[in-house]
Amino acid sequence: MKINCRKVGDECYGFRELTLLFDISRRLLESKELNKDLNPILASLVKHLEAERSFVTIFNRQNKQILIKSAYGLSESQQARGKYNLGEGIIGKVIELAKPVVIPEISKSKLFINKTKAELTKDGQELTYICVPLLLDNVVSGALSVIRIYNPKIESSEDIQLLSIVGSMIAKTARYKQEKLEELERLREENRNLQSQINETKNHNIIGNSGKMKDLFALVNRVAETNSTVLLRGESGIGKELFAEAIHNNSNRKNKSLIKVNCSALPESLIESELFGHEKGAFTGADQQRKGRFELAHGGTIFLDEIGDLPLPTQVKLLRVIQEREFERIGGSETIKTDVRIIAATNRNLEEQIEKGEYREDLYYRINVFPIFIPPLRERRDDIPTLVDHFIDKFNKKNNRKIKRITTSAINMLMVHRWPGNVRELENVIERACIMCKDDVVHSYDLPPTLQTADSTNTGLEGGMVPIIEQVETQLIRDALTTTKGNITKAAEVLKITERMLGTRIKKYEIDAWRFKV
Repeated sequence: MKINCRKVGDECYGFRELTLLFDISRRLLESKELNKDLNPILASLVKHLEAERSFVTIFNRQNKQILIKSAYGLSESQQARGKYNLGEGIIGKVIELAKPVVIPEISKSKLFINKTKAELTKDGQELTYICVPLLLDNVVSGALSVIRIYNPKIESSEDIQLLSIVGSMIAKTARYKQEKLEELERLREENRNLQSQINETKNHNIIGNSGKMKDLFALVNRVAETNSTVLLRGESGIGKELFAEAIHNNSNRKNKSLIKVNCSALPESLIESELFGHEKGAFTGADQQRKGRFELAHGGTIFLDEIGDLPLPTQVKLLRVIQEREFERIGGSETIKTDVRIIAATNRNLEEQIEKGEYREDLYYRINVFPIFIPPLRERRDDIPTLVDHFIDKFNKKNNRKIKRITTSAINMLMVHRWPGNVRELENVIERACIMCKDDVVHSYDLPPTLQTADSTNTGLEGGMVPIIEQVETQLIRDALTTTKGNITKAAEVLKITERMLGTRIKKYEIDAWRFKV
């Protein structure tokens, strides 16, 4: 027997309601992207209640804003206008008080502020507004709203009960999916941290995530597996010694000694003795036999820093060691064999020195087997924030401080400085700033005065206006790509330019957008 209902005059309303809830439950369980899948759910709800429109609003606890997340019966422009503050209008009150609200005739209500600019009546008939909180474990995450034609025969309590059930189902699914997303993001962050730790271990505390540094890490890891001679080139203060350590620590010689020699720091009269050793009585003051650095490095690695400063007579003897892997101590006749891997470094232009007759060409070709050019800090500015965090952590431990971060204005000052002293200069600047810092934050006024004016930093009008504008434009593009994780379309939206304009500039400035992807 078919039971008619006073609400619809058709089949049992209770049966239809159970069917609706089952359908909504199934859709929520199968949902892969809740925001998109809410639309058919709201459509089913509107059809079941013979309503006009329905929408879900979400409460952002960080900025206290309430926005329409999904809607049926509202245009995109109407949804965009649906922004509320906590306690504002019906939705704001429902979320603030965590209690449902029913407005029988919205055209007569002062509480209904109609931010969406939707119709207040339908073909001359009054509309009823029902709003229930999305409530789970006494926590409100948003609200579910339905607007239907006013019908005095319908008990509002029944509609509230149905919408509250649907609302709790949506809230539970949203929380579950949010927890899954958070768990996935946590795993990704953990993976990034592990990768960072692996890279740091592999590259012996070399800090840098820019594209150029990643390319360098790849070269270091590749050549470390061999016994080839490596020549590290670049300006002073870029950390060539760290790269030498990384190569040694990733080689099959890592359990042997890494002997370091600064060729520019040794007097010409002593450098041969330091490198090759001497016998007792070889010269005045040689009162006992002394092993040289090459002999001490046997089986391991020798790092010859500032090799471009070697005097010509020493260059001749070094050439023989590299070629024959043998030498004699000063004052001795015994030929000593050595198994040593050579890593050299210089900030000089060896090619110019060869033309001037200041450097032997044959030695140059012997040490230039696998050159690695390390870019100056001004050419990899993306690494500055990471380096700053590293140095702050370092000096916190050194000086027993608890500095937590550096301000954006201070970072901006660091980003535009030319850094003639490279990473070494940056480290000194941060150490000074940590000393000057009076609270847990490094401010721009904690930085040295030399960074606080364009003239003193030589970052003013050098090269004219066009290069400066291009530099700023490049940095803005890099920032946008960093924010959007390499998504060019979204980056163009952030910069408020067309995707074509952004693509042209990316090509012009030779920016690799793929490097910003996570």
